[in-house]
Amino acid sequence: MESIVPKANQLPAENEIGSEVRHNWAKQEVERIHSLPLLELVFRAAAVHRQYHDPSEVQVCSLLSIKTGGCPEDCGYCSQSVHYDTGVKVEPLLPFEEVIEKARRAKEAGATRFCMGAAWREVRDNRDFDRVLEMVRAVNDLGLEVCATLGMITENQAKKLKDAGLYAYNHNVDTSEGFYKKIISTRTYEDRLKTIEATRKADITVCCGGIIGMGESTDDRIAMLMTLANLDPHPESVPINALVPIEGTPLENQKPVSAWEFARMIATARILMPRSMVRLSAGRLQLSQEAQALCFLAGANSIFAGDRLLTTSNPAFDEDEELLSALGLKPRKPFQVDGSAGLR
Repeated sequence: MESIVPKANQLPAENEIGSEVRHNWAKQEVERIHSLPLLELVFRAAAVHRQYHDPSEVQVCSLLSIKTGGCPEDCGYCSQSVHYDTGVKVEPLLPFEEVIEKARRAKEAGATRFCMGAAWREVRDNRDFDRVLEMVRAVNDLGLEVCATLGMITENQAKKLKDAGLYAYNHNVDTSEGFYKKIISTRTYEDRLKTIEATRKADITVCCGGIIGMGESTDDRIAMLMTLANLDPHPESVPINALVPIEGTPLENQKPVSAWEFARMIATARILMPRSMVRLSAGRLQLSQEAQALCFLAGANSIFAGDRLLTTSNPAFDEDEELLSALGLKPRKPFQVDGSAGLR
């Protein structure tokens, strides 16, 4: 799915890349960046990364499924949908004490952000939401950045999360608006954008990215990045996920994306959204340590650590600690203003 490499005289000038934070990217501009020869693209993305960030720092995040299975949505990639037989059991909301203990262990292992995910279509104002608010307060008291991904939320619910101490809310656009209906029918693209808007109005930082490898075209990948890059402000965190095919889902037979495709998306996202944290997210287990190093060079400065991502496997904390140490990378401290300082 690689783009055709342009001729040298068609390459964007170096001064066209990374000179300013923009929210008005045109498709042709993004196409030209995304289709750069890979090493040239990584080189330019690395320069942008150093302009806005400390390249020796990586944000280490931990993700816990606090309510697993039984989701009424039909997202074609998801093991937790009730529409597919994936072997995932429906479980109730985890006990408060168990969640806080896992957050405490994540912090001890080196995580600075703790994300709690619930397999809900949307948040409802009920006892379970009240319990989540209690969890947010307690994790915040541990000194961790608290993130949640709970499905669609209203502005009022977002404000309650903010008051409880929530630092970030994750709600991905997943793919391009044009390809979206081929993956999900139970929620619209506009629904996703409304949740992002509600999060912004509550003054919570936004974590929003997408997934590659679902059968989308290069144009779809470019369109997804444009959606994110033309938000004003940009999402503070941009997770780039590669599909992990799960048996029983409609996408179980999708061919895994290559390391080169992963690196190309990371680098393009870094150039388009220079101040954002770009997260090397789901699918990282499929990458060699050398491929992960290339992604870090291309501008990734955030990872999920721990052996599980909701219901799929992920590199363990000790493996990541070994990798970061070998590359001379250190965990980023919590509560820093994203993109506020770099090496110039």
